[in-house]
Amino acid sequence: MALTAAFFDLDKTIIAKSSTLAFSKPFQAGGLISRRAVLRSAYAQFVYLVGGADHDQMEKLRQFMSQLCTGWDVATVREIVADTLYNVVEPLVYDEAVSLIEEHRLAGRDVVIVSASGAEVVEPIAAMLGADRVIATRMEIVDGRYSGEIEYYAYAEEKARAIQELADEVGYDLERSYAYSDSVTDVPMLEAVGHSYAVNPDRELRKAAAAHEWPILVFTKPVALRARMPFPPAKPTLAALAVGGVVAVGGVLWASARRRRLGA
Repeated sequence: MALTAAFFDLDKTIIAKSSTLAFSKPFQAGGLISRRAVLRSAYAQFVYLVGGADHDQMEKLRQFMSQLCTGWDVATVREIVADTLYNVVEPLVYDEAVSLIEEHRLAGRDVVIVSASGAEVVEPIAAMLGADRVIATRMEIVDGRYSGEIEYYAYAEEKARAIQELADEVGYDLERSYAYSDSVTDVPMLEAVGHSYAVNPDRELRKAAAAHEWPILVFTKPVALRARMPFPPAKPTLAALAVGGVVAVGGVLWASARRRRLGA
């Protein structure tokens, strides 16, 4: 029998707000970026949260975020993300999403997180949730530091292409698989599987869901994950597929701010 999977977008599908916005106060408190930069990032996320950002807006945000992380030490970024992720992200996880992930795992399906955010943040969140695989944006690394270039951008049609590649590699039956997202930019991802759901959809995705007859789910209850998770943690061999969205500015900026405070 062919394998099946459940593909989940991250922001506003699994966690209750943008992963970038969730980290904005620590960024400024650490003195890494200016108030203007914080406001610019927050405004871009506000546009996304209330109505969905178009391609041009997302591209500008992508460029802005990638420029900010140029030269940062990769090992330090990953270490600080691991140290701070629970405190920053865990209270934002939707209870309804955790339940869905549990149901899919109990049904024998792989859980795959598919996000335009950077792998530095997406992979630890996926591990917290017990996911099997990750498709996420990856920054180019040169001599242990971020070059400022994006190596792989997991956004829009690219998500669907990556899902198809993963299905070919692992053997997923996509017609029997599931997908969940909040954004109209993920219509290609939702069209790639046989069972698609719009979660807290933006206006345009709500229209697309009606046209495709996709069910709409409304998630409203953020929860502390450790008090809620009945299933075992992710496998030690959590697989990451990076086959280029917005860089995981949350962990990256917080890491650099922490490094400055410590005098590293």
